[in-house]
Amino acid sequence: MAINQNHLFEDLNGIKCAIVEKNVPADRADFLRRILEYNRYTVVVVPSPPPKAAPAAPAPPPAPAATPPPAAAPAGAAASSPTPPAEGPGPVDTTASAPAPAPMPATFTIGVTDVMFNPINAIFGRLLKTQGGQIVTLAYWQQQENEPDNEKPYFDKQ
Repeated sequence: MAINQNHLFEDLNGIKCAIVEKNVPADRADFLRRILEYNRYTVVVVPSPPPKAAPAAPAPPPAPAATPPPAAAPAGAAASSPTPPAEGPGPVDTTASAPAPAPMPATFTIGVTDVMFNPINAIFGRLLKTQGGQIVTLAYWQQQENEPDNEKPYFDKQ
């Protein structure tokens, strides 16, 4: 159990891991795995469990057909002849017409076996390096830049 949301860890494939990111696509998982393995972390990548879908709300039952009140029979009419029930629309089958849900894209959870690892501290503490020897910046980590620009501090970039 994490103390707060900034330092999450859980078991991935039976190994206690610090969570780097959850629900990431395959190309991002590969990008992060390469950075972390280069920095000598043991990386564990597992498929994310599918999101729990909220149960579909049951369709409201169809409203009963309104039947007019029986009219007063004339004095000479036979009172014993019952009136046939009104034929209303039958129950509507909503399960056959419901569209199939779209398949969810494959996502992954990335963790490292060093439970002391925190991605925020690693980025802003300038602890991670690229394969070219440059320091990983926040924009590079978020894949907003192709090459990290560590000459200019993140707070001066416009």
